[in-house]
Formats: sequence, structure tokens, C-alpha cells
Amino acid sequence: MPELPEVETIVRYLQKKIIKRKIKRIWTDFPKMIKEPADLKEFKRKIKDKTILGIRRKGKNIIFQLSAGYYLLIHQKLTGHLLYDGQWERKNKEWQATKQGAIQDDPANRFIHLIFFLDNDKQLALSDLRKFAKVELWDNKEKLEEAIAEIGPDALSLSLAQFKEIVKERKTKIKQLLLDQSLIAGVGNIYSDEALFRAGIHPLTPAARLQDEEIALLHKELRKILKKSIELQGESFSDYRKPDGQKGSFDSYIKIYRRQGKKCFNCGAIIKKGRLGSRSFHYCPRCQKRKY
Repeated sequence: MPELPEVETIVRYLQKKIIKRKIKRIWTDFPKMIKEPADLKEFKRKIKDKTILGIRRKGKNIIFQLSAGYYLLIHQKLTGHLLYDGQWERKNKEWQATKQGAIQDDPANRFIHLIFFLDNDKQLALSDLRKFAKVELWDNKEKLEEAIAEIGPDALSLSLAQFKEIVKERKTKIKQLLLDQSLIAGVGNIYSDEALFRAGIHPLTPAARLQDEEIALLHKELRKILKKSIELQGESFSDYRKPDGQKGSFDSYIKIYRRQGKKCFNCGAIIKKGRLGSRSFHYCPRCQKRKY
């Protein structure tokens, strides 16, 4: 799933490309991804001829401020990513990119299920292999804010004092805490694994067992790894691609995520993989000692 750095990369790219562009029409072959309004005809009617005034991120959500007081929210979920300027055309019941380059050449970009046609004759498309993405259109800011009210403070904006307040006294495992979007927004499996490894903290350590200096180090490493990934424009180990269809460059910077069975870069021990509920985690048994 695209996490904070991947979503931030998409937002920054689109801010340079489609602000002041007007949405002329949309196409989708999977109306179920449109949650609000649930009626596709109503969604098409409401979004038609709306101008994109601004784009921002809230956790893993992309929010488009539109004209007439409307707001479009897109959560790309597990395998979704937005693509721009691929110049798609319909062939044999499939959308195919006609412009040569990464969008056309990379198979990860071929699962087109939603297209916004813009007034500059370009398109903003959503490629989503698993079709889990969520799209909502709200007709005023109050309804939007209500829809995202449960999303916690952004991982990049949290001060150390705020981070300590969230972590301290919670018996939940620290990995689980980092994944809880109501507590800290934007962090998922990749960057929680990476930050915990760099801080030398076992993912199953109860948050309340962490000392102040460990919390401070985790806060520092989490912010550092998120900023580094934004600089490298995200991680493309699986489905995520940038809006131009190309991969992010964070993959070469990964130290622990999905490296089970390989040697730890720090100590040479074999990296292990564990499970916490439905989520997996990766850790070095030597560098990350568990506190029970």
C-alpha cells in the first residue's frame, strides 16, 4: 500500500501538473470504488466541469479541492496509484497507453479502472490491480472533515512531546501502534519496519516498556526515514509507481523490509519475519531485542 512518502510524492507531482485544470468527464468500469455519492450518475453529474483548485494529503488520503465548494478524496489502498498524461485509448475493452515510456511499458500500470478527462486533453487515471481503492466526493468542507475526522496527526508533523504522549502508557505492541492511523497517520508496514530496525526496537515490544531515550530515537528515525523516502520518491517493491509511471528509488535504501532469510546489514544475523494479527513484520533477532 502506498504510505506517506508515496502519497506525498504523488501530491507534489500533481500540484505542478493539474492545478486549475477542469474535469470534463470521468470513466470507470468499477463503480463500487466510488463510495460517495454511491450513485455513479450522481457522481458524474456533480464532478463535471469542476476545476481543481488545490491538492493536499491527509495521512494516506489525497484530497482535491474543487470549485463550487466540492472536495474529492482518493485513498489508493493496497495496489492503487494515480497516473498522469499517459494518453490512454480504448482497445479491445481495455485502456492502453499510447504514449511511449514507463506508463506504457510497465505492467503495473495497466490496471486502469478510473479515468478523469481534463480540459487540457490529458487524463488522470487510477491503476489498481486489486480494485480496493476508495473515492469520495463531498459537497462541502464540513462533510469532508467529518469523513476524515478519525485520522490521527501526521507522522511528519508530530513533535517529540506529542509522539511520547501517544506511545507512553499504551500496552499495545509498538509495531501495532505505528500502524494505527487514528494515532499516527501515514505509516504502514514498510516504514514502521524500517524505523524500528534503525532504532533497534523489536516490533513486538509493548509501547509502555520503551524508555524515553528509545522513544526519542524512534521518533527521530521515523521522521528521517519518511523524509528520505520522499526525497527518493517512494518505494516500488510491489505495485506503487509515480504519476509518470516510473518506480520510486527508495528500494535500494531498504535495510529490513521483506529481507527475511538474508543477512542483517549491521550484524550479519539472519533477518526473520513474524506476524502480528493479519500484518507481517521483519526484524533482526540480534539488533532488535524484544522487551516483554
